[in-house]
Amino acid sequence: MPRGACDRYTGSAGFAGSMLTLAIVAQRTERTRAGKTLDRVLSKAGVGSRTEARLWIAERRVEVNGRVVADPERWIDPERDKVAFDGKPLRAVRKIYLLVHKPKGYLTTYRDPQGRKTVYDLLPQRDRYLFPVGRLDLDTSGLLVMTNDSAFAEALTNPESEVPKTYLVKASKHLTDEQLQQLRTGVTLKDGPTRPALVTRLRDSGGRSAFEITITEGRNRQVRRMVEAQGAKVLKLVRVAIGGLGIGDLPVGATRPLLAEEVRRLVSSGRRPSRST
Repeated sequence: MPRGACDRYTGSAGFAGSMLTLAIVAQRTERTRAGKTLDRVLSKAGVGSRTEARLWIAERRVEVNGRVVADPERWIDPERDKVAFDGKPLRAVRKIYLLVHKPKGYLTTYRDPQGRKTVYDLLPQRDRYLFPVGRLDLDTSGLLVMTNDSAFAEALTNPESEVPKTYLVKASKHLTDEQLQQLRTGVTLKDGPTRPALVTRLRDSGGRSAFEITITEGRNRQVRRMVEAQGAKVLKLVRVAIGGLGIGDLPVGATRPLLAEEVRRLVSSGRRPSRST
């Protein structure tokens, strides 16, 4: 290839490469400036969880600037772009924070294919726009917080926040002081060792132990698995507190709104997650 042609060729390729780089940078800059994907915008507005938002977007129920958008990963600027849901302009709804005393035998989900009872059956007007902050399994009862505030929920459930959660446990056998101490220092589970926990023996009766445990993690069935690692089963498990919020005398199956001070106390009860750079 003649030298001039080669220069023209490499020059064109270099120009095209530079333009592509500029386009990528511009796209990244736009994303940084806008800051939120469409599913997160709906969730932040309090109309539902991100999972529900993604479903609604896929059902083509969401418009951006008058056009239907079916991609939940679409980046938008909430201050500039106009978002509509079911034909109505998206507006931030009033934040709701609800304390629920979940009974045993209720699922922490909106709908069950088998027709079993869920915590939504306990809510006033069965408000589907509320979602649980963390979960309690079918056989666990006690304190459950429900909200439409995704930032609040993230602050409480982010593993780095280390928000303390306290449970009353009844084990199927007597646990020795050494076994309770192992719960305190950490138990190696299939998904890794647990963080140190606060454990207080309450009583021993009929060859069974009852104790209180406070953990700062939220792994699936964590307390049950920690007890099973000691060769016992959990016969009864009740969550009595999250952070500085206790279940108090709220009857089983009842709900009540959280006070503003209680919401602030919950948010401040954990560590502030570090930001990656």
